[in-house]
Amino acid sequence: MTLWTSVEAEAATLGSASKSFVVRGLSIDTRTLKEGDLFVALKGERDGHDFVNAAFEAKAGAALVSRSLPGSKGPLLSVADTQRGLEDLARAARARSDAKILAVTGSAGKTTTKEILRLCCNALGRTHASAASYNNHWGVPLSLASLPRDAEYGVFEIGMNHAGEIRNLVSFVRPHVALITTIAPAHLEFFGSCEAIADAKSEIFEGLLPGGAALIPSGSPYAERLLARAAQSQVGRVVRFGHAGEAKLLSFMPDGAGMRVKADILGRAVDCLVGAPGEHIAMNVVAALAAVSLADGDVLNAAAALKDFTALKGRGARFDANGIHVIDESYNANPASMTAALALLSTAQGRKLAVLGDMLEMGEGGPALHAALAEPIAAAHTDLVFASGPQMKALWDALPAARRGAYAENSTALAPKLTSVVRPGDTVLVKGSLGSRMAVIVEALKGANG
Repeated sequence: MTLWTSVEAEAATLGSASKSFVVRGLSIDTRTLKEGDLFVALKGERDGHDFVNAAFEAKAGAALVSRSLPGSKGPLLSVADTQRGLEDLARAARARSDAKILAVTGSAGKTTTKEILRLCCNALGRTHASAASYNNHWGVPLSLASLPRDAEYGVFEIGMNHAGEIRNLVSFVRPHVALITTIAPAHLEFFGSCEAIADAKSEIFEGLLPGGAALIPSGSPYAERLLARAAQSQVGRVVRFGHAGEAKLLSFMPDGAGMRVKADILGRAVDCLVGAPGEHIAMNVVAALAAVSLADGDVLNAAAALKDFTALKGRGARFDANGIHVIDESYNANPASMTAALALLSTAQGRKLAVLGDMLEMGEGGPALHAALAEPIAAAHTDLVFASGPQMKALWDALPAARRGAYAENSTALAPKLTSVVRPGDTVLVKGSLGSRMAVIVEALKGANG
């Protein structure tokens, strides 16, 4: 289906097309570009204009550019600034859409909840959702500008590192439902306190359409602050989810490779199978089903689709490697998600090994936050801890000798120390911020004892 014609794109961006074109998608990366995409030449660490010809070689339908490119191999849509052009397309896509729009933010669980919502909504109608973790200043407008004109549901993830970022991004999305998964110490280096993080996350309420609804975690220490911010934004309806509130998690029990979740979703009893385990995922399910209900969707049909949910790579995906059970949480980390992942490890059989890398952007309190992980590690009955990174040294020093597996300054140095100790029957949790490169450990485990 046509996403944009040259005439529509010109009107949206105030740009000028070198010739008529029709595109079916958008891309900012020639490596993943699909035939018929509009290639957007953004200027970042590398200038996208340098890759326009490569985009046309990959059969792009047109390119959005902000400077002259003589000898171009395809149609060009020339604009004053390509980032602004992308944002203009996003606003135009939102304006022409009749879809129910749901937006998700939070300190942890954003991408997982977005993927749960994608499954739920797709069971109810044609659904478009953000790809991967496209939740920043280019990811949100790229995802929104790609919204098909016949979509019935749109699900968008919105992230931030600084105050004001969500306020800007949600002004494009203009959701019917805005969901905050949790508030936790993350990006403290830039915010200084969790209250400031709560305020920044609550900017998502400012973009709600009139009559829209907000979802907040009832168990959060910052729930009252979020309620107050929602009131300031004149949100028409606020729903709390968690172990208390209008959307309640009643129970979750292991069932095969996943779990059975029972919940009360705004007065509707739900009993469903979910294809991945963990209390944090069960809570994300409750939040997602509440969002579906607030978007006037069929909650029971949405819940039935969750049997097909699987945890994402780097966010709880599981695999076996030569008898070793691996939980891959290597994509991101903060104290809340660390605690949730360790709780999941506690349910494993056999030896429990936690391989932990630095939680980044924790600010001056970083060492104390890392040392405090000793408590959830003990609660999970973790047998051995393997730690890497300068921040994790604080945790290493706080651990009793019996739990110390090995410490190294980085994941590359830690990997052989782990693989020399791990054995069939072990369950190994690997977690850390993306910058701590714990995916190196995951790859090493795939070859362990092989």
